[in-house]
Amino acid sequence: MADPFAVKDCALIAISTGTHAQNLRELRDRLETVHPGCIYYHFWGGLLRPQFDEPEYMNDFAAWSWRSLHDTRLAERLALVDPTRSKDIEDLRRWLIEVIEQRLDEIDYIPWSKAAHQFHFARSQIVVFDTHVRIQHAKKLQERISRMSLGSIFYHFIDARRRTEQGNNDFSQWLLSLGEEYADLAGTIAAIDPYFTTLASLRNELDAVFKIYNLER
Repeated sequence: MADPFAVKDCALIAISTGTHAQNLRELRDRLETVHPGCIYYHFWGGLLRPQFDEPEYMNDFAAWSWRSLHDTRLAERLALVDPTRSKDIEDLRRWLIEVIEQRLDEIDYIPWSKAAHQFHFARSQIVVFDTHVRIQHAKKLQERISRMSLGSIFYHFIDARRRTEQGNNDFSQWLLSLGEEYADLAGTIAAIDPYFTTLASLRNELDAVFKIYNLER
């Protein structure tokens, strides 16, 4: 019998690195060496912190390019960089650098930000909390999804991708452990792209997928 699903919650803490960039070339140079946790934070951290502007730019690099460098073309290109399509952080790092280098090749003048608006690299540190909720059956997980905190959705659906060997989410992994009868549901959940959305919308999408399958136990 499979182990029960242990519902966890989390917070993503930003840790200052002291590394910053004031222009596009410096951003490219810093990206070559910054801690992998910085790239993770600047792509995923926005989902767990309040957003007051640039909602169309899902990562901090794109938002800074638009807001501080005033380079709309670069911002749009960086906004299309989807971390779920990268096999790991290093692959994502290379993708970012390629986009920036392409832009550098196109322009004669290197965009600069004001000194007060430099890009400050922060590294992520995830803090995990045990909710002490344990789920024994797939039907109970279906009933619980809509009531999970956004931190739980982040931990089990997004952060799980870097914790598990298969790069899968915790919901799909657990459902597969229950038996082949849940393989289709697990596959449908795994196919959801969590990046171009909000955690609240992602929770609603997961809830809808579970309801489509109308689990009985």
